[in-house]
Amino acid sequence: MRVAVLLEDRCQPKKCNAECWAFCPPVRNGIECIVLDDSSGKPLVSEPLCIGCGICVVKCPFDALIITNLPEELDGEMTHRYGENGFRLFRLPAPREEQVVGILGPNGMGKSTAVNLLAGTIQPNLGDWTINSREWEEVLESFPRGELRDYLSLVASEGVSIAVKPQYIDKLPKIFDGDVRELLERVDDRDQLQEYAELLAINHVLGRKLGGLSGGELQRVAICATLLKEAEVYFFDEPSSYLDIHERMRVVKIIQDLAEKGKRVLVVEHDLAILDVLCGLLHVVYGERAAYGIFTPPRSTRTAINSYLDGFLPEENIRIRDKPISFLRGRTRGEDIGSPILKWGGIEKTLGDFRLETGEGEVKSAEVVGVVGPNATGKTTLVKIIAGEIDPDEGWCTMDAKVSYKPQHVNTDFEGTVQDWLDTELGNKWRTGEFNTQVIRTLQVDRMLELRAKKLSGGELQAVSIAICLGKEADLYLLDEPSAHLDANARMEAAKAIRRTMESNEKAAMVIDHDIYFIDIVSDSLLVFEGEGGQNGDAIGPLSLRKGMNRFLSEVGVTFRRDHDSHRPRINKTDSVKDREQKASGEYFYAE
Repeated sequence: MRVAVLLEDRCQPKKCNAECWAFCPPVRNGIECIVLDDSSGKPLVSEPLCIGCGICVVKCPFDALIITNLPEELDGEMTHRYGENGFRLFRLPAPREEQVVGILGPNGMGKSTAVNLLAGTIQPNLGDWTINSREWEEVLESFPRGELRDYLSLVASEGVSIAVKPQYIDKLPKIFDGDVRELLERVDDRDQLQEYAELLAINHVLGRKLGGLSGGELQRVAICATLLKEAEVYFFDEPSSYLDIHERMRVVKIIQDLAEKGKRVLVVEHDLAILDVLCGLLHVVYGERAAYGIFTPPRSTRTAINSYLDGFLPEENIRIRDKPISFLRGRTRGEDIGSPILKWGGIEKTLGDFRLETGEGEVKSAEVVGVVGPNATGKTTLVKIIAGEIDPDEGWCTMDAKVSYKPQHVNTDFEGTVQDWLDTELGNKWRTGEFNTQVIRTLQVDRMLELRAKKLSGGELQAVSIAICLGKEADLYLLDEPSAHLDANARMEAAKAIRRTMESNEKAAMVIDHDIYFIDIVSDSLLVFEGEGGQNGDAIGPLSLRKGMNRFLSEVGVTFRRDHDSHRPRINKTDSVKDREQKASGEYFYAE
C-alpha cells in the first residue's frame, strides 16, 4: 500500500520550478501521476499511478514530499485521513474504565488526532476524506469487537466528555491573562479547587498571573485545571515536563487515584521511568512523522517499553528504529576524563527570599556532569553564574573557560528558516563532518532546514537549540532541561549526541534535567542540589554517578532497579520487597 504525503508547511511552489512534476517518470510518459493545483500551484500525487521511484522526493528542494510503503496487513484498518495527500492514522488507543492507559511514540504520529477522534470532536472517515459524515453503524462495524468498539459506541450514542491537559503549557499565558485562582474557578466543576491546589502544592501561586509562573508551576496549574473538570475521559499530554522527580511521583499518585474513581485516563509521556510506574497498559504508536501513524494493540507496560527501546515490535514483525537504545550495566565512567576546565568554591547568592550556597567543585574535560535536585533550589542560578549572566555575592569561580549556554525556556525571534538560523549562529560548521553526523542528523535537524524558525514546534525548537549550543566553539557547554518537549527516542539520541560531542572534542558539559533515563545515559558524575524550593539550595559535588544518585534518591524516597532484559532504570513500587531491601542497604540506585 503506497502512501504519498505532501507536507503543506514545507511546500513553496513560488520558490521552485515544480521539480516534482517535471522529473516524474510517469508524467514524462504522459501519465498524470502528479498534477499541479491551478490555484495554489502545489502538487497532487496519485497514489495508484505512483511507481514509487522516489525521484520527486529527491528533487523537491524543500523536502515537502514523502513517498513510502505500508504493510499490506494494514489494508482496511485506516481510521482517519486528512485529504488526498494528507496524514493518515491507523487504529486507535482504547480508553478503559478504572485504568491508566499510556501512549508511547514519537511526536507527529497522530496522538492529537486520536484524542479528537476519541472525544467525538471529529468522526473517523475510515480513509475516505471526501465524505463529511458517515453513518456511525458503518464506522463501528469497521472496528473489531472489544473495548475500543464499546467505547466508540458510547461516543456515537451519547457523546463522551473529555478533559485534556495540553502538551505546550507555555502557551497558556497567551490564552488567559488573569490570575491562577480565576482560571481554576472557571473550570472547577467539582468544587475541589482547594483540595487539588494542596495536592499539587500550588496554593502559593493562586494569586499570581500565569505569565509570572515558572515552567513547573505552570505545569501543575495545567494539571489542576484538567483534574477539576468533570469528564468521563482524561487525557494528559506530557504531564511531567518541567517537574522534578518529587513532583512527578506526586502527579503519578494523583492520576492513578483518578482512574481508581472509575475514570478513563489516557497519558502521553516521554519520561519512560514515570510511564512505567504510572500505566497498566501501553499502546506504542509508530510510523513516519507527519505522514502516517499506527497504534499497536495494548500491551503490558514493561513489554511495550522494552520493545520500543529495542526498536523492534515482535507481534507486528516491524522494526521501528535502526538500532536499539541500550543501557549499560555496571559500567565504569570517567576513565578518559582529563584536566579541570572549570572550578568553583564557596559560592553564595541571594535572590529575594532565596539563598544558594555551594561547596567546592570542578568539571573536567571530556566529562558530563548531570545536575539534579528539586525545582527552585538554585540549579539554574548556579549555571547562570558559571555562564557569567549573573554575579555571585560570595565565593569564586574560574572564568577562563569559554561557555556555550542553552537556557531552560527556548524561543526565537529569528525571521528566517532553520537553515538561515544555523548559518547565522554556526557558519558552515553544521553542514559537514563529525558535527553534522553526530548532532545535526542525530537530532534530525537536517529534516527541518526549510521550516520557518518562528513556527517550530516545542520539540523541534528544542532540538535546534541543542544543536546550536553544541555547535558553538566553547570549553564548557551548559544545557538547562534539554529533554523538555523531546519524545522518548529523541531524548536518548540527544543524550548520546551530548556525550559523543564532549568525548570526541575533549570538552565538558553540565546538564540540568529531571528525566532519570536521560541523566543515566548522559552523565559521568552528578552535582546534587538539596534544600527547600524557593527558600534555600545547597549544591553538593560533583559526586560519582552512583554515589550522587543514591544521595539524590534517598531525599526523594524512591528506589530504582534495572530491568533484567533491557537494563533500563525502573522505579520500584513504594514499600515493595525490593523497595524495602534497597532502602535498608542504602542502595537507592540499581542495587543488584
